[in-house]
Amino acid sequence: MQYDKDLQSIHKALFLKAREFLLSFDGIVETKKERITTYSNKNGGICHLRTMSYGVDFGFLKGAKMKDELGFLTGKGKAIRVLAIKELDKKTITYYLKQALELNEKK
Repeated sequence: MQYDKDLQSIHKALFLKAREFLLSFDGIVETKKERITTYSNKNGGICHLRTMSYGVDFGFLKGAKMKDELGFLTGKGKAIRVLAIKELDKKTITYYLKQALELNEKK
């Protein structure tokens, strides 16, 4: 299971901080899947979280519809955009997470 791999990563501490931060938002729940750990609320999926060789990735499921005034999102697919982090910057993560939550409200 990916969650178990994340807990064995050299970036375990960052993963756990990011996880705790995500779960601190009202209504967000975690689902541990074989290949990824996802976060959603009553309106659907928000993002996934996983460790990488350089840190942790937040994969915003509707990231292509988000504003990226900070310029940190990567990806060119139809839906997902990734925020790669090496340290927990709550202000930056909140900027993107609030947009993801708002997009979920619109359905």
